[in-house]
Amino acid sequence: MWSFVIKIFCILTGFLSSSWSISELVSSLSDGSICIKANAQSCGECIQVSEICGWCTDETFLSEGESKSARCDDVSYLKKKNCNNIENPRGRTDVIQNKSVTIRNKDGNIKLKPEEITQIQPQKLKVTLRSGEPQTLDLKFKRAEDYPIDLYYLMDLSFSMKDDLENVKNLGTHLMREMREITSDFRIGFGSFVEKTVMPYISTTPARLINPCSNNENCTSPFSYKNVLKLTSNGEKFNDLVSKQQISGNLDSPEGGFDAIMQVAVCEVSQIGWRNVTRLLVFSTDAGFHFAGDGKLGGIVLPNDGKCHLENDVYSMSHYYDYPSIAHLVQKLSDHNIQTIFAVTEEFQPVYQELKNLIPKSAVGTLSSNSSNVIKLIIDAYNSLSSEVILENSKLPEGVSISYKAFCKNGVQGTEDNGRKCTNISIGDEVSFKISIESQKCPSGGKPEVITVKPLGFNEEVSIELNFICDCECAKKGEPNSPKCHGGNGIFECGACKCNEGRIGRECECSKDEVRSDDLDANCRKPNSTDICSNNGECLCGTCECKKRENPAEVYSGKYCECDNFNCDRSGNLLCGGHGRCECRKCICDANYTGNACECSLDESTCLAKNGQLCNGRGKCECGICKCEDPKFQGPTCEVCPTCPGVCTEHKDCVQCRAFGDGEKKEMCQKECSYFNLIKVKERKDLPQPTDQSFPLTHCKEKDANDCWFYYTYAITKNSTKEVFVVEKLDCPSGPDIIPIVAGVVAGIVLIGLALLLIWKLLMIIHDRREFAKFEKEKMNAKWDTGENPIYKSAVTTVVNPKYEGK
Repeated sequence: MWSFVIKIFCILTGFLSSSWSISELVSSLSDGSICIKANAQSCGECIQVSEICGWCTDETFLSEGESKSARCDDVSYLKKKNCNNIENPRGRTDVIQNKSVTIRNKDGNIKLKPEEITQIQPQKLKVTLRSGEPQTLDLKFKRAEDYPIDLYYLMDLSFSMKDDLENVKNLGTHLMREMREITSDFRIGFGSFVEKTVMPYISTTPARLINPCSNNENCTSPFSYKNVLKLTSNGEKFNDLVSKQQISGNLDSPEGGFDAIMQVAVCEVSQIGWRNVTRLLVFSTDAGFHFAGDGKLGGIVLPNDGKCHLENDVYSMSHYYDYPSIAHLVQKLSDHNIQTIFAVTEEFQPVYQELKNLIPKSAVGTLSSNSSNVIKLIIDAYNSLSSEVILENSKLPEGVSISYKAFCKNGVQGTEDNGRKCTNISIGDEVSFKISIESQKCPSGGKPEVITVKPLGFNEEVSIELNFICDCECAKKGEPNSPKCHGGNGIFECGACKCNEGRIGRECECSKDEVRSDDLDANCRKPNSTDICSNNGECLCGTCECKKRENPAEVYSGKYCECDNFNCDRSGNLLCGGHGRCECRKCICDANYTGNACECSLDESTCLAKNGQLCNGRGKCECGICKCEDPKFQGPTCEVCPTCPGVCTEHKDCVQCRAFGDGEKKEMCQKECSYFNLIKVKERKDLPQPTDQSFPLTHCKEKDANDCWFYYTYAITKNSTKEVFVVEKLDCPSGPDIIPIVAGVVAGIVLIGLALLLIWKLLMIIHDRREFAKFEKEKMNAKWDTGENPIYKSAVTTVVNPKYEGK
């Protein structure tokens, strides 16, 4: 138990420190550590597997049958196996140059040269890497006060920039005055650009080549890029030279600014005059730009070579080389530590904002229509750029990775750009970075490599020499042609034989010339299989030597290491259910147990019902559990039947037909009702009682079609015999006395008839008396009129002539 806990702890420790994959962790838990699985044949191979792996150099470490790869294991397990000498080299970090950052005040009396100012610490380190083991180093950066600045103003002199040129003519002295507030050591230069001097970018007619402007404007001949003024601290000279510049012209809207930026970047010292200080390039334009591929319009197909081609301060190869690509430009600006400020009009601000996102340490400012705000724009952009510290590294060797963690102002951890960036840094602020370097494998040759880490836009950098641990120290003490290696067939180093070319085996005892390697491997493969030694061992001289596991009780076996004693089926989380042993991945069960995982018990005592029968006679006992044959029966011993009618109802018809020759099964009695012994008794008191029996019985009372009751008991004896005791006489009720019943019915009918007549007569008398009383009342209320008979009609008819007027 404790060994398993220790193993998990070691593996998790290795996982956290070596960045193992999840699959490696799971694999190491399930089938030996990652060190053993690597099947390393030498100390050098072993230590490159993982930083937790060590190599035992004790000559007597291996037991009989173990291969050399068993020497490579977790260091903790090698110690547990009593290995006294373990090769486990570790990486380290050594600081070679560690000059403190400069504390400088521009108001002080001490003036330092740019190369004497230090802003990053340390400056040089030596890192020794072992595969899988990261090395961490700390860097400190502090912005020095009064740090020198070189600023080169690159201006578009196409015709649309005519009014802007007027405002730039006094830029030198004004900008010099403003920059004195930031640094006492400031220099400024000036350059201009228009476009490539070929069609269709400019008009190549002789007149247009002399003056490309229309409307009788006085313009200079078109040019690609011109270095007007090398970097200088003389602001008056800047004003003087810029005031003499003239506007030129071209045909299309985009300009050749990328050609100019490339020349400014690569013509570093002799032509432009860059110093190893803060370098600012101000790019001023009111138009877009051409980039790689656009040169095909003018028949220019050669890619830009990224080299300086200034002759008499003019770019001479614009007609020969295409425009540079954005990526090419980014590389050159980064290589020469140049920070770019794009001063562009509002119309093109979105375009250059996207370009700024592609160029590290660059800024974009919106230029007014006549460049009147250019000084404020430059100051604001410089403050924005100088307040950021972004680390970048040179190209890493194959298999080496680097990660950053930034601790910015007031120790707040920076999260931008994967921990490479700090913002809002003021002059005098100090930030630190924790850098982790890790090698996943030993590079080809294992030779030292040098990489650099530097803050973008600054000239200083940290040089890191990477050394790789590719072999063990004990390998240097190897004994060539050692007699320990089968008569001198190998080098004995680190406690094991490293065989010469053409020899194989643990002690180099086999020759590849005597038997082909294919034949050797074929002897170690099962028929119709491609796995050598079933992937559980090593093929040595045509014979499989099986791997050893951490737990000595767990072993691989078989001619092809195809068997083991720990991969059998489990039950209850126990191998073979704890009731057998595992042989060649199959369980051999103990007595009274069966099944794939020995999970099935042959003991039938748990299947006995109360009546002593197995599963109540209604099923089979399997693995100590009753499997009921009739699905309507349930329970541990098939004794429960929720849908059954009951014992009495179930056997009623058979008891009735056998005891009384009656019932629904009378015709099939002999066939279906012979499954029990029938015993007749005279009285109910003679039926067996539960107290008289050693087995359960059921008392039943049922009624036949004639409403006669019969009584019986049903029981299953211990020897599974079914017995029925039945009372031989039916208990029938006596018949009714017919005469009294008939007489009573007739008398009842007569009496009811008489009663109904009397009631009817009574009702009629009452009705007649009410009607007579009503008649008498009406007669008393009658009043006779003695006047004219209302029904009398005279026999005389009188007719009046309507025309008669009485004359």
